[in-house]
Amino acid sequence: MQKIKSLMTRQGLKSPQESMTDLSPVENFRIPSKEELREMREQPVDPQAEQEIINSIEEVYFSSDSFDMVQHELEKLPPDLNLQELEEYRDKLKKQQAAVSKKVADLILEKQPSYVKELERVTSLQTNLQLAAVICTNARRQLSLAKEGFTEASLGLLANQRRRQLLTGLLKSLRTIKTLQRTDVRLSEMLEEEDYPGAIQLCLECQKAASTFKHYSCISELNSKLQDTLEQIEEQLDVALSKTCKHFDVTHYTKVQLAYTLLGKTQTAMDQLHMHFTQAIHNTVFQVVLGYVELCAGNADTKFQKMQYKDLCTHITPDSYIPCLTDLCKALWEVMLSYHRTMQWHEEHDNEEAAPVPDSNGAAGSDESNFGRSYVKKKLEHGLTRIWQDVQLKVKAYLLGTDMSNFKYDDFIFVLDIISRLMQVGEEFCGSRSEVLQESIKKQSMNYFKNYHRTRLEELRMFLENETWELCPVKSNFNIIQLHEFKFMGQSRSPSASPSRQASAANPADISLFEQYYQGGNPFEMQIDNKEEETEDVLASNGYESDELEKNVYQDYDSDSDVPEELKRDYVDEQTGDIPVKSVSRETLRSRKKSDYSLNKVNAPILTNTTLNVIRLVGKYMQMMNILKPIAFDVIHCMSQLFDYYLYAVYTFFGRNDMYESSGLGLISSRLRTTLNRIQESLIDMEAAAENAGSHGPSEERKEKVPSPHLSQLVVLTASGTLYGLAERVVATESLVFLAEQFEFLQPHLDTMMPSVKKPFLQQFYSQTVSTASELRKPIYWIVAAKAIDYEQMLLLMAGVKWDIKEIMSQHNVYVDVLLKEFEQFNKRLGDVSRHVRIPLPVSNVLWEHCIRLANRTLVEGYANVKKCSNEGRALMQLDFQQFLMKLEKLTDIRPIPDKEFVETYIKAYYLTENDMEQFIKNHREYSMKQLTNLVNVCLGSHINKKARQKLLAAIDDIDRPKR
Repeated sequence: MQKIKSLMTRQGLKSPQESMTDLSPVENFRIPSKEELREMREQPVDPQAEQEIINSIEEVYFSSDSFDMVQHELEKLPPDLNLQELEEYRDKLKKQQAAVSKKVADLILEKQPSYVKELERVTSLQTNLQLAAVICTNARRQLSLAKEGFTEASLGLLANQRRRQLLTGLLKSLRTIKTLQRTDVRLSEMLEEEDYPGAIQLCLECQKAASTFKHYSCISELNSKLQDTLEQIEEQLDVALSKTCKHFDVTHYTKVQLAYTLLGKTQTAMDQLHMHFTQAIHNTVFQVVLGYVELCAGNADTKFQKMQYKDLCTHITPDSYIPCLTDLCKALWEVMLSYHRTMQWHEEHDNEEAAPVPDSNGAAGSDESNFGRSYVKKKLEHGLTRIWQDVQLKVKAYLLGTDMSNFKYDDFIFVLDIISRLMQVGEEFCGSRSEVLQESIKKQSMNYFKNYHRTRLEELRMFLENETWELCPVKSNFNIIQLHEFKFMGQSRSPSASPSRQASAANPADISLFEQYYQGGNPFEMQIDNKEEETEDVLASNGYESDELEKNVYQDYDSDSDVPEELKRDYVDEQTGDIPVKSVSRETLRSRKKSDYSLNKVNAPILTNTTLNVIRLVGKYMQMMNILKPIAFDVIHCMSQLFDYYLYAVYTFFGRNDMYESSGLGLISSRLRTTLNRIQESLIDMEAAAENAGSHGPSEERKEKVPSPHLSQLVVLTASGTLYGLAERVVATESLVFLAEQFEFLQPHLDTMMPSVKKPFLQQFYSQTVSTASELRKPIYWIVAAKAIDYEQMLLLMAGVKWDIKEIMSQHNVYVDVLLKEFEQFNKRLGDVSRHVRIPLPVSNVLWEHCIRLANRTLVEGYANVKKCSNEGRALMQLDFQQFLMKLEKLTDIRPIPDKEFVETYIKAYYLTENDMEQFIKNHREYSMKQLTNLVNVCLGSHINKKARQKLLAAIDDIDRPKR
C-alpha cells in the first residue's frame, strides 16, 4: 500500500486503463467492476479533489500488507450505532475507495505500453535460447572429436614437458636453499677476516633469496637465523667501530663505514661513534691513573678499581705525578688524534662523493645522501667541543687532586709546560680557549706560587745575611739571556709561547701539531728530552779574560755604551740646578773614562752570587708567567718584591746613617725616601726581632712580610785600610744597579705580559723603584767619603792660622798641603781597592764629588770659625783655595769642581756692603746660621757698624725661625 501511495503521489491524477496484474492477492480491497470503472470515467474528474480524498485516508491503511481493514473499522464503531452516521461514514469510505481505485486504474493504464514491449522481448529471448541450445549441441560434438584426435595425443606431451620444467626449477631452488643453509660458515669466516661489508652484503643477499623462497617451510627458520646473524654482525661492527677511538686505521674505518652504509645506518653509526669516544676518554684516563696508583700503593688492600676517577686522582704520589700526567696526556692525545683523523676521513670521503654525476632519476637519492653527509658533518663538528670538554674535565680532576705547593720548581714548570702544550692541542683541535684547564692550573699556580715565593724570599734573606759581597767573576760579554732560566726569550719572540711550544714554532713550516704528528709520535714525548739541553758558560775562569781582551780594553772605553746617561748630559749643579753654559765635550768624557779604576780588567759586570740568584729567580718567575698568563700580575708583583727586598737590604747594610741627614747635602731624594718607606711598610716585618724571644707565631697579615736582613759579621766596614769596606760597598751597590738594568731590559717583555688594567702598577714600579737604584750611590759612598779624609784635622790646622794679617801673602798655608796629601792618599787607596774590584766611572765620580764637597764645606766651616780677619786675610783665603783647586784638578777629572762657588761666594761675601749683605743672607740659605753670623761679626768694624750688624743678625734670625 505504501508503494501504491508513493506511486500515486509521484504520478498525479491520470486516467490509465484498468490492469490488476500487479496487485497482490493479499491486498484486501474490492476490485471495481466494469460498470463502476465506466461510471468513474464518466464522472467529472477533479484531480485536486481526488488528491484531497486520498490524503484524507488514514495512515494506518498504508502501514503494512497484513493490515485487517474490516477489523479496524469494526473496532472504530461506537457502542451506540446510528444508521444515518453509519451511512455517511460508509459513503465517505466509498468515496475514498473509489478515489483509490481510480488512481490504481490510471496507473495500470499508464504502464500498459511498457508491459506490451516487455512481453515482446520475452518472446524474442525464448527464440534466442532455442538457437543457443542448438549451437551448444554442435560445439559439444566438435569438442568430442578434438579430444579424440588432438588432446589425448599432443597435449599430453606438452603437459609432461611442463612438469619437467617445473621440476627443474624446483631443483634449482633446492640447490639455492642448500647454499643458504651453508652461508653461516662463510659469514663466520668473513667476520674473522673483519670483512664486514662483504659479510653484510652476503647476509642481505641471503635474506633477499630467503624472502623469494619463503613459501617453503624450511626457509622460515633460516630467515630468523639470518636475522640473528645480521644482529651479531652489527654487534661486532660496533666493537670494531669502538677500536677506531684509540688507534685510527684508514682501511679498518673505511670497511666499518661501508658496512654501516650497506645497513643504512650511517647516522646511527655516528651517534655510536661519539658515545665510544666519550667512553674511550673515561676508560683511558681511569686505566692510566689506576695503573700508577696501584703501582705506588704496592700490596695495599684498597679496592682502587671501585673508586670514582676523581677520588682515584687524590691517591697519586708526588713522585709519580709527572709521569702519570705525561702518560695521561699521551693517551688523551691518541684519542683526539683519532677523532681528528676521523673528521679528515669524512671530509675526503664527502669531497669524493660530492663529485657531480647527477641525473634526473637520482635526484631523490642525491638529496637523501646530502642530508646524511650534512648530519654527519654537523655531528662531528659538535663532537669536537664535547670531546675537548671531556678531556678538560678529566685533566682538571687530575690537576686538582694533588697539592702541588711543595713541588720542585722545575717539576712545577714541567707540569705547566705539559698543560700549556695540552691547551695548544685544544686550540688546534676545536679553537677552544680551554677555560676549564686555565682556571684549574691558575688555581694550582696561585697556591704553588704563593708558597714558592714565600720560600724564595726567606732564601733571599738567608743569602743576603750570608753574603760577603765579593765579586762573582763573570765573562765580560755576560748577558742574562745566556742563563738557562732565560733561554725561552731567545727561542721565540712571542712572549705567549711556552718552552715546548717554541720548539715547534722554530720549525720553518708553521704546521699544526696534528699535522706534525699525523704519521706517529706524540707531542708530549719531547718534554723530558728538553729538560736539560745545554750547560751555561757565563763564569770567567779566574775573574780575568784573555790577554787579547785586556789589550782591547781601551778601545772598549772609547764607545759611549758604558757611559752612564747622567755623564752624557751636561753637568747640573746639585745646589742650584743650573746647567753651566759650557757643555762637556766628547774629549772630556773620554779623558774622564780614565778615572775608572779598572783599566787592568775588562769592563765585566759587577754582581754577586746573590744578584745572580735573584736574576735566576726572575727568569723562573717569567717562565711561569709566560706559560700561564692569568697569574702574570701576581708573578710580576712578586718579582718586584725580590727587587724591593734586595734594594732595601743594600740600603740597610751600607747606606743607613744618621750623619748625612743633617749634612744638608740632599743625599736621599724624596722619591728614594718614599720608596724605602713603602718597602718597609709593605714588605719588612719589623716585629720579627721582638717575636724571636716569644712563642707567638706571625699573624695572617704578616705572613706576606719578611724580617729585615742583617749584614754578615764577615763584612767589616770600619777599617780605614780598606776605605771602610769600599770594595764591598761597590760590589753591593753596583750589583743593585746591574740588577736594575736587567729589570729595565726586561720591561718591554713584562709589559706585553701584564694585563692592561694592571699596567699602571708596572709603570709605577719602574718609575719609582727600579730607577732609584742608582740614587743609592750617594748615601752609600758618602759614608766612605766622610771617613776617608780627616776633615777634623783640617779644621784644627785652619784654627791655628792667623787671618788678621796686614800684608798680602804669596805662600799658601800648610793645611792646604795636608788636605791635598789626604786626597793623594785617598787616590792611592782607590787604586788599591780597584785591584780587587773594578770601580766604575760613576762610582769614582760620586766618591770624588762627595770628598770634594765635604772638603769645600770644611773650608767654609773653617773660614766661619775665624774671629778676626783683614782684607789681606781674605786674600790669603782665596790664595789657599786657588792652590787647593789647582792641585786637585790634577788628581781628578771631575769638571767643574763641586761646590767651588760655595767656597768662593763665602770668601767674597766679606767685601759686601750692608745692603748687599742683607740681600746675600736672604738669597744664600745653603749656608748655616753660624756661618752667616760669623760673616757679619767678622765684617764688623771694617765696613759694617753695630747698627747694621744688629739688623743683619735679625735678618739671619728671621731666616732660621721657620726651620725651628
